[in-house]
Amino acid sequence: MSEMPEAPSASPATYSRSRPFWAEVISHERLTGPGSGKDTRHFVLDLRGSGLSYVPGDSLGVFGSNSPSLVQELIDLTGFDPEFPIRDTTGGFTVLREALTRDFIVNRANRKIIAALEVRIPQGEQRNRLAALISDSDALSRYIEGRDFVDVLRDYPEARFETPQELLSQLTPVTPRLYSIASSLTVHPDEVHLCVAIVRYDTHGRAKKGLTSGFLADHADAFLKSVPVYVQPSRTFRLPSNPDTDIIMIGPGTGIAPFRAFVEQRVAERAKGRNWLIFGEQHRATDFLYGEEWLHYRDMGKLDHLDLAFSRDQDNKIYVQHRMQERAKELWGWLQQGAYLYVCGDAKRMAKDVHETLISIAREQGGLSPEGASDYVSGTLMKSEKRYLRDVY
Repeated sequence: MSEMPEAPSASPATYSRSRPFWAEVISHERLTGPGSGKDTRHFVLDLRGSGLSYVPGDSLGVFGSNSPSLVQELIDLTGFDPEFPIRDTTGGFTVLREALTRDFIVNRANRKIIAALEVRIPQGEQRNRLAALISDSDALSRYIEGRDFVDVLRDYPEARFETPQELLSQLTPVTPRLYSIASSLTVHPDEVHLCVAIVRYDTHGRAKKGLTSGFLADHADAFLKSVPVYVQPSRTFRLPSNPDTDIIMIGPGTGIAPFRAFVEQRVAERAKGRNWLIFGEQHRATDFLYGEEWLHYRDMGKLDHLDLAFSRDQDNKIYVQHRMQERAKELWGWLQQGAYLYVCGDAKRMAKDVHETLISIAREQGGLSPEGASDYVSGTLMKSEKRYLRDVY
């Protein structure tokens, strides 16, 4: 989506996914230290004048932009005039370079693009090769993996689009990336904080990066309204309504984000409920995200338990589920006393492992049968009492 001037009569209530607020990056720092295998960063965005509000557990929708160098490569390959006028997604007009930068995904190839190219290649070896690829679904999936539109056009240079609009019609519109908000609005008025893992990789002889994380790290202009955002409220991932309730937070990696907001809010409200954080990453020396803050909260008595799982700091890998198992008796006790348990982060492995560990703890500490333990965790805790809440992706 191309940048449009703000209407003078705009009401804050109008800011949404379809009409995002253009925010400023006012602070940007790297959370991971030198030598880390990851690049995780903390961003602070200014929301003044937006009227946007949020509570801990909400997410911020961020629209990323393609890197100028990637867009230039694509323009060079197509041979189109970058200043060619284009009707944009709002019904107004922009130019091709701007549309390719803000409105469409070009950093990842997809099946639609591949199919569109086949009919735009003259009869011959290249067209036959692409047709064979399209006919083999598994081979096509392997081909698409790690390639962007520039890679594909380089592989099939005979492909030609007649007009810029024809090119754009084959591209997928940019969609927002949702980031768990890492701040309390009570503590940071008119600001929103994000904890973002910057995605960078090399494939097919070219350096690549994630659309939104790469935009925030490399191309979001500080102190200029260059980042389109909106608030995506959570329906369920919320602090207990009773501030006296204990909470257990399990968040490895960037899954720590909402729990920073949770603890900030609980401290600001002087909540009497106990706070227990279980955090995991690779190395304590380089990957202890917000480490000084957590240690400060612990020393203040605001973080009753801080269990850390740095998987690569010893020969045997230790993950958050291992820390849960080590503290199984106390964790079970907290749950029996009404504590809420939150999980944020990777859905494929971490969340599954945490879930299975909870069932195991219910069996061992609660004396439940395998079926009874599963019913308690998946049914009673998660569905009936809604004290087991997850924000996984």
